[in-house]
Amino acid sequence: MSPPDSAATAAAVPPAGAAAGSAKATYRRILLKLSGEALMGSDSYGIERETIDRIVAEVAEVARLGIQVAIVIGGGNIFRGVAPGAAGMDRATADYMGMLATLMNALALQDAFRRAGVESRVQSALRIDQVAEPYIRGRALRHLELNRVVIFAAGTGNPFFTTDTAAALRGREMGVDIVLKATKVDGVYTADPLKDSSARRYESLTFDEAIVKNLKVMDATALALCRDQNMLLKVFSIFVPGALKRAVLGEGEGTLVHC
Repeated sequence: MSPPDSAATAAAVPPAGAAAGSAKATYRRILLKLSGEALMGSDSYGIERETIDRIVAEVAEVARLGIQVAIVIGGGNIFRGVAPGAAGMDRATADYMGMLATLMNALALQDAFRRAGVESRVQSALRIDQVAEPYIRGRALRHLELNRVVIFAAGTGNPFFTTDTAAALRGREMGVDIVLKATKVDGVYTADPLKDSSARRYESLTFDEAIVKNLKVMDATALALCRDQNMLLKVFSIFVPGALKRAVLGEGEGTLVHC
């Protein structure tokens, strides 16, 4: 699929501060991949209230434009199956614990949406019926059609798969127009911009280029699924005010990854 908001392919551009493109792209339905670490803010663990409220406010602004929003949330701010804290544990057990961490984050997001006056639903790939709906594709689609934000928790429900893969899978199941991966940096770079001052940001690149160059956009399984299903992916910074809205309007925010 050709990128709708950029004619360039794999063109490196300067980091944040470069002029945004003038082309516009309106997406009917999006999936936002949000890491658990994004909820920490300046804290070293857990959820920072001010940060989660700011993220929810930006999602709410997009939802009020009439764009249907689904979210896949990670759990790394609480527990991650491959983190040092899980050393020595059975990997499957550690991964299930990580899935429960994503459910905690999903409930926190739902509560923040409630306070912001936005209707939302949590669907979990693990059955915990007292606090969340089970994942049912048809029901999730109906929630989106009713302009409810749908928050997917517990990854794919299976160990050994990341929430990146869950985002690609749910994105395809929901028929989204684009997957938006929120990160700490404003796109995909030729090198780690925090370690290499000469690193330059890609405006756009293909999935094959991202895989061959090992650019750490997403894990390889997620990238391959997006590529094979011809699904657009955009990487942007959730910490830049207004970046989410600019990304869904096709204003050149972040890096677009395409077939």
